[in-house]
Amino acid sequence: MASRFMVDFTPLKESREFRLLFGGQVISMLGNQLTTVAIPYQVFTLTHSSLQVGLISLAQLIPLIAGSLVGGAMGDVYDRRKLLLFSALASSVTAGGLALNAASPHPSLIVLYLVSALAAGLMGFANPSRNAAIPMLVKPSQLLAAYSFNQVGFQLAIIIGPAFAGLLLAKAGLAWTYALDGASFLITIVTLILLRPLLPTPGAMKPGLGSLVEGFRYLRGRQILQGVYLLDLDAMIFGMPRALFPAMAAYVFHGGTTTLGALYSAPGIGALLGALTTGWVEGIHRRGRAVVIAVVGWGVAITLFGFSSILWISLILLAIAGWADVISAVLRNTILQSSIPDSFRSRLSSFQMAVVQGGPRVGDLEAGAVASVSTTEISVVSGGVACVIGAVVLAKALPGFWREGLAKRESPNSDPPSS
Repeated sequence: MASRFMVDFTPLKESREFRLLFGGQVISMLGNQLTTVAIPYQVFTLTHSSLQVGLISLAQLIPLIAGSLVGGAMGDVYDRRKLLLFSALASSVTAGGLALNAASPHPSLIVLYLVSALAAGLMGFANPSRNAAIPMLVKPSQLLAAYSFNQVGFQLAIIIGPAFAGLLLAKAGLAWTYALDGASFLITIVTLILLRPLLPTPGAMKPGLGSLVEGFRYLRGRQILQGVYLLDLDAMIFGMPRALFPAMAAYVFHGGTTTLGALYSAPGIGALLGALTTGWVEGIHRRGRAVVIAVVGWGVAITLFGFSSILWISLILLAIAGWADVISAVLRNTILQSSIPDSFRSRLSSFQMAVVQGGPRVGDLEAGAVASVSTTEISVVSGGVACVIGAVVLAKALPGFWREGLAKRESPNSDPPSS
């Protein structure tokens, strides 16, 4: 019974290549989480504005999406391992730039905007190749377990990284926090060097605007794939209040950097528990329906979080939200990767990565803007309610996604686009 409940360890046991990719990714994400906390903390320290925290996140959106689209188009044609190596090398340089700016007597807000935007573009560039590489390294029957482990690594980083960042910011300062992020990429580079080449299936269109248009055309009428993207956008734009965490730590919970780190870590704790116990998810037949329910659960938990002014209750609610989110993420990734041919895999993964990474940044702006004209609490609550309403609307508008199940998987031949 326990084996059916816990995540399946088979991909890690059987695939050396998956172990290398997974290990390098965990180290990189741990470092990235240090910067994820440090940037809004530094902006809020310099400006005392939640709107500015949202704006710097928005400034990362366009390069993030552009990098993701370019990386996706290239990942369907070129060796995905080489693309990941390039991104890791360049990202170590941007982390060093953030450290030098933070160490200067008068840190520049403009430099912070520009370098963080470049770093976001590089992260977007790497993500499609990394996500599309997983089906190349494990058996089809192990895909859900592999993406569950992907989430385990991500959530470990979300838990450990922000908590460690809070301690680093308090004890060592911003410059060392950014510098450690840069050092993490050096370890990732070693694991990528040991990884075998990740050559895509021949036949994809050469990188360019035409190949991206071809990818978007593939989505036309395919409600299952559209639902994967749109439901995540709904949850992240309306239900992600992370831009408000610095203000909430200071003014709602009357804490400092340790409280801030706890707020960032709490969703990851719930998500980690969810990812480690995804064995039961393999028994879900109506996966689209389960995604909708998980997004509604996320929205309800965030709404209740907005009403709470007691830290431990708020952390529990954020953990519940994280649990619901990881169930949604594992199912969405499995639906996506089991529904597309390899010649489109990186491009459609790039669309997914643009959504996953871009949605929260739009959400940062939405949360900061609403808070600037009302209150922090109203911003959180209204966002959670909007997330729930959006999920219900999408379930009605995309009946193909609502009915998605293991018995009928979308493919280029078995499920032609609807008119």
